[in-house]
Amino acid sequence: MRNLLYRLIGSKIKPEPIILLFDSCEAASEIAFMLRGEWNGYNGVAIDVDKIDEIAIDTTANLMQAKWCYQGVSQTLLDILIVDKFLHLYGIGERHFYNTNLRCAELSSLDLTGIHLSYAFLNLANLSHTNLSKSDFTAADISQANLSDCNLSKSILLGANLQNTNLSHANLKGANLNYARLNNANLSEADLRGAKLSYTDLKIANLEGALY
Repeated sequence: MRNLLYRLIGSKIKPEPIILLFDSCEAASEIAFMLRGEWNGYNGVAIDVDKIDEIAIDTTANLMQAKWCYQGVSQTLLDILIVDKFLHLYGIGERHFYNTNLRCAELSSLDLTGIHLSYAFLNLANLSHTNLSKSDFTAADISQANLSDCNLSKSILLGANLQNTNLSHANLKGANLNYARLNNANLSEADLRGAKLSYTDLKIANLEGALY
């Protein structure tokens, strides 16, 4: 990461800000003020590349008793979010849960329309019969999860890991599955009409009875 930062700083092209993610919206808001970054209204803070100081970030995060990571890191630093707390936050209007850790969560037969779970960890979770239409799962890990009979119509699953996932009878109409990994996934009887499948990995996937 630091080598990349140094290259960007030395470039004449003004680089995009670096996005930091924190484990609460409150912490992100306070830390944005302390680090003179830009709070996105949720749990993210944008900081100019030439102002990134990991010691300062660690100091302010410790002061707020918060954990942080760079957006898009391969391993989350966030603790598992308790399902009851997650559902409460969704119920009061929160929709953005970037990098959230919901491994093995029981989330079946719910209405979670329009939720944002980019870079989230949902592997081994049960989301069967849940309405997830118009949601964002960009680069999320949903491997070995149960998504049977769920509604993912018009959702974004760009680059998502869906290996060994059960998507039987799932509604994926109009979903963006570009670059997604669906190898060994169960897509039997799934509705893929209108889905984007550019560079999608479908090796050994079960497509028996699927519509596309």
